[in-house]
Amino acid sequence: MDFSEVIGQGEIIGRLKRLADEDRLPHAMMLCGPDGAGKMAIAIALASYILDKGTYKVRGILHPDLHFTFPTIKLAKWKAEYKPISDDFTKEWQQMLGQDAGGEGQHIIDPYFSLTDWLQAMKVQTQQAIITVGEAADLIKRLSMKSNQGGWKVCIIWLPERMNGECANKILKLIEEPPAKTLFIMVSREPERLLETIRSRVWRFDVKPISMPDMEQALRERRGLSDEDAHRIARLANGNWLAAKEELDADSERHVFFEHFVSLMRKAYMRDVKGLKQWTETVSAMGREEQKRMMTFFLRMVREAFMYNFQQAELSYMTSKEEGFCVKFARFVNERNVLGFQELYQNAMREIGQNANSSMVFFEMAMKVGVLLHATRK
Repeated sequence: MDFSEVIGQGEIIGRLKRLADEDRLPHAMMLCGPDGAGKMAIAIALASYILDKGTYKVRGILHPDLHFTFPTIKLAKWKAEYKPISDDFTKEWQQMLGQDAGGEGQHIIDPYFSLTDWLQAMKVQTQQAIITVGEAADLIKRLSMKSNQGGWKVCIIWLPERMNGECANKILKLIEEPPAKTLFIMVSREPERLLETIRSRVWRFDVKPISMPDMEQALRERRGLSDEDAHRIARLANGNWLAAKEELDADSERHVFFEHFVSLMRKAYMRDVKGLKQWTETVSAMGREEQKRMMTFFLRMVREAFMYNFQQAELSYMTSKEEGFCVKFARFVNERNVLGFQELYQNAMREIGQNANSSMVFFEMAMKVGVLLHATRK
């Protein structure tokens, strides 16, 4: 993967290339920043930049001296004492990145993904993905071997904050006493969760959200959008390429949440109790994390509907479909009830997080929505 495939981020890319060219890269570094900014894309591009100086070119993410460490789960078929390692999920990892297991003839990858994407790739239902001590032991073994090409070895550790205690301590020792010509690139979204002793031993590089111009250009060139559509999606994405991709996916979670929001507002306004019960049954079937994300979306829609009343385009962050709904809906969100809506959705989110009965939570919430919708200005 080449640096040219990274969306924007020219400043940090320039800095990393200079350090590499001048042989001043630290042996351990950490790329930090929000989801969708391109941290993994930069990490893979940097690894390719270093390894491509040898005789063996990196094909997508395939190179004998490029190693990946990432959170995994424990499958039911494994014995209780077994500690999963990244190699157990190599096929799923390559498929998520868009590179088939064999890698033949497929070099273009998509390094923009989230933890949710990875959990789905592993077909996780309820388990928490972690980096185990077994992975640390396996990594130490792999990196102790001589470089396949006689040059650098690069290890990309994705989400190092998900290392358990045993693993973190072993990785710390590995960083303190690294094998010769080995580069560690950590890619973190929550660096504050890492051991302070690890954070103090790596160079931190902060990756900012993608700029509006770079986002718009990528949307035009990679997704074929018009200038107007690219501008709208870029504003909604707010520097997050994952959010931009989701906006373009007709089956995305956000679109599903929007349909639930519209349905709730209409049924609540009509005081359709039977319809509200059916709505409650539908959303109660979701997982709790998904329900909490839906409440976050509802909060955003109330904010957008309220701001729409001011008729200032720069304050609006809605898709054309959402804006089309707010043309008539916005007048029902006013100074009299906007705080009530916010409190209602926040309370529902908190109760769901506390494992309350979701059917009861959502039906009570739905009934109160009707009351708030009929609140008028004094």
